[in-house]
Amino acid sequence: MGRQRDLVDGDSAARAPKTCASCGRRIEWRARWARDWEHVRWCSDACRRRGVTAVDRELEASIRSLLASRAADTTICPSEAARAVAAASLDARAVASAGPDAPTADPATEPWRVLMEPARRAARRLVAAGEVEITQGGRVVDPSTAKGPFRVRRVR
Repeated sequence: MGRQRDLVDGDSAARAPKTCASCGRRIEWRARWARDWEHVRWCSDACRRRGVTAVDRELEASIRSLLASRAADTTICPSEAARAVAAASLDARAVASAGPDAPTADPATEPWRVLMEPARRAARRLVAAGEVEITQGGRVVDPSTAKGPFRVRRVR
């Protein structure tokens, strides 16, 4: 067990929960970030390099519009947003800007598959913004720890 540092009254605000600007996962506080915790935006170097692209913003907008066009209690799969964005912009540059860690898929046959992980990141960012919830098996789950397929719904 490691040693935990005692919180002084002012430190509790410094340890306020944060969410990664790129992937939407919870950022865990680290002692080495104690001096500049308010400036920490990314959970990793990979997220810092990836950032948030125009395709990421399109995926967020697609999730919002898909949910708005359906009944209030329905859910969507992130793949629906990926398919919508891929269909709207079959431009190879848009699909290629999904990031260097995107899985390799044949963009000629299924360009939306390359956008799946960016769509999941977009959903996690929307959860952090308080706009949607992520569910698995009908239950709301923590987006930072959710593994496997999930659905997205409006906040209830």
